[in-house]
Formats: sequence, structure tokens, C-alpha cells
Amino acid sequence: MQQFQIEPEQVLTVSSLTDEIKLMLEEQFEWVSVRGEVSQPQTSRNGHLYFTLKDTGAQLSCVMWNSLRQQLDSPPNHGDEVIVSGSLQVYAPHGRYQLIARSIQAAGLGALQLAFEQLKKKLQAEGLFDEKRKRALPRYPEVIGVVTSATGAAFQDMRHTLEKRYPACEVRLYHAAVQGQQAAPEISEGIRYFSEREDVDVLIVGRGGGSLEDLWAFNEEIVARAIAECRIPVISAVGHETDFSISDFVADARAATPTQAIVIAVPDQNDLQMKISDIQLTIEKRLLEILHHRKETVSRFLDNYALHKVKQRISRQSETIAWQEKQMAGILQQKLQQNRDRTRRLADSLSSLAARYLMQRKSDWNALHHRLLATDPNALLKKGYTRIYQDDQWVRSAERFQSDRRFEIEWADHKTTIG
Repeated sequence: MQQFQIEPEQVLTVSSLTDEIKLMLEEQFEWVSVRGEVSQPQTSRNGHLYFTLKDTGAQLSCVMWNSLRQQLDSPPNHGDEVIVSGSLQVYAPHGRYQLIARSIQAAGLGALQLAFEQLKKKLQAEGLFDEKRKRALPRYPEVIGVVTSATGAAFQDMRHTLEKRYPACEVRLYHAAVQGQQAAPEISEGIRYFSEREDVDVLIVGRGGGSLEDLWAFNEEIVARAIAECRIPVISAVGHETDFSISDFVADARAATPTQAIVIAVPDQNDLQMKISDIQLTIEKRLLEILHHRKETVSRFLDNYALHKVKQRISRQSETIAWQEKQMAGILQQKLQQNRDRTRRLADSLSSLAARYLMQRKSDWNALHHRLLATDPNALLKKGYTRIYQDDQWVRSAERFQSDRRFEIEWADHKTTIG
């Protein structure tokens, strides 16, 4: 081991060195904001929150005292990406340092909010939010287009609401991711798809609720401009009632939820039925009034001589028509009876011909049956005759029979091998 000459006044105690480090660190990092991933958060019995803040290369011990922890909307969870602000403190007894946290916020939330406000200001200056450019929604749409995720609960809620509220309307879905990097391009592509085809009456764009990060696709400029350029009226239905997105400001109408978008887009069939009933009652009432007025007009002319002559002429013509109807009924009855008689004769002739034909076919069948029985090769066996076989061949003459070889005798009901 190499020896060095050390002066006594240069030797520090552990405590004095630690004190100097503590002074330097705490003065240098009196206030600092650190971004990282929360690991193993724990709350002690006295309410203090302990956790580790880490990234891929290092980790930092953190503590938030109970008085500040109680002011958090919700404590951080393991794996959350956060920004912790506070001061460094050196804990001399253990010779380590830790971050005394005074605030904890989700990482990126401030940046997203700033981007939201900047884009909102930009598009508003271009006039994309102006009410004068927004189009009215059709009162009775026949087909509704929807751009959202096919697997999300939002589309199922919209479809069920439509079935109950206005089942005569058809819904067509363009599946698009509503969260993640691919969400904004897919949503804008779905909007352009319906805009180019123009085969729907109104378009709903949206998804269910979530955090600002979850809903961010609907704050992208590409989606906002696709809505502004769409040739079909657009309803933006993003998140819950308290959520607002850039899409809400650009669209022709904003719905607080996807379900409310259906309520806005289509009428209620129950309301329509009530309106139709009211219209029917109004028409019936008006018709009754007109009919009553006409009856009064006719009554005033009943005593008119010209009208009386017209009534007599109508009466004579009615009698003539009645007599002609009676004559025609008689002629028609006679024709019907003649047709019935002719039909009956034809039916009898057909029945007789069918009987003769069947009898002839039966006679032919019997003759054929007897011929088949006469040519039955086994008929003689049934009369007691036998056949002799050698090598599975029927021996038909004595010349072909070989007495020194084995043979078989066949009766009608049995075969016997001899030899």
C-alpha cells in the first residue's frame, strides 16, 4: 500500500465532512424540480409519504410531509410519471440525501395544457370557431356516421340510445384509435372518408371520458382541420360534460357526452308520435268543421225545386242501375252453373280414364312379375332339385364332372361339400 504524508490539520471527521456536503447541497439546490417515475410509494403511520423517484440511470429518495400530502388531489401511484418540486436535504446520521417534496404533478400535463391554449388561440384567430361558419344539423337524418373506436363503450352507448330514440336511422361506423400516437391520423382519415363519400347526413366524432392525455387526439390540429373541412355537419362528443377539446370548438355542434350526441342528432320517436297525434286531431277537427258547414249548405238547398228534380232523376237512375245489376247477377249465376257442370263432367271423364289406365298398368305389372318368376334360376331348387359345383363353377353336364375331385351340392336352403 502506498504511503502518503498527511498533515493532522487536513484530516476531517465524518461529521464535519458531512456538514460541509450538507451545506453545499442544500444551498445549491434550495429549490429544484425533478422528473421521473414513482417507485414503491408508502405512507407512514404519521401520514408522511415516502417514495423513490427514478429513471433509467439513477434513483432519488423523496419524502412529502403529512401537511403537504393532505393537499394532494390524489397520491401518486407506482409507475406514474411525475414532476416533483422541492429542496434537497442531507440526512447526516445515514449519510444520504433526499428530496423534500413540496408539490407533485403529472408529467407533461402543463405542457399539454400550454399546447392546448396555443392551438386554441391560433385556430380562433383563423375564424374556425366562428358561429357563422357552423352549419345547422338535419332535423330527420336517415344515416349517421360515427368516427370512434369499435371496441369502446362510447359506440355501444350511442347505438343503444339510437335504437331506443330513433330506430329508423341507420348508423355507420369508421373504426379509429381514440388514444395513442395513431389516434389523430386515424380520426382525421375517418372524417375525410365520410366527407368524400357524402353518404351520411350528420357525423359524430368522439370517445368516452379520460385524462387530458387520453383525450389529446381530439386536441390535435390535424383533427381540427379535418372537422373544419368536412362537407357534412359534425358533432363533437369527447369525454364527459366537463371536458372540452379543440374539436368541440371547431365542430358544428358540441355534445357533453357521446350519448348526448345521439340526443342532439336525432329526434325522439315518442315526441314525434305525440306531434303526429296532435296534427291528426287538428286535421280531424278541421274536417268535421268543414263537413258541418257543407251539411248546413246542403240543407238550405233541400227545398229548392231544381234540386228536387235532380233528386228524382238520381232516384230513377238508381232504380235502373239496380235492375241492371239484378239482370247481370242472374246471367253471371247461369254462367257459373254451366261452368260447374262442365267441370264436373271433365272430372268424371278424367277419373274414368285414370282408373282404366291404372288397371292396364296393374295387368302389365302382373304379367311381368310372372315372367320374372318363370325365369328365376332358383325356382327348380325350391322344387327339390340340386346343383353341383366344382371350383365354384356350376357343373351343367356329366362330361364336365370330375369324380375324383371335391364338389359341392346346393339345395334351396343349404350347401354341402363332399370329398
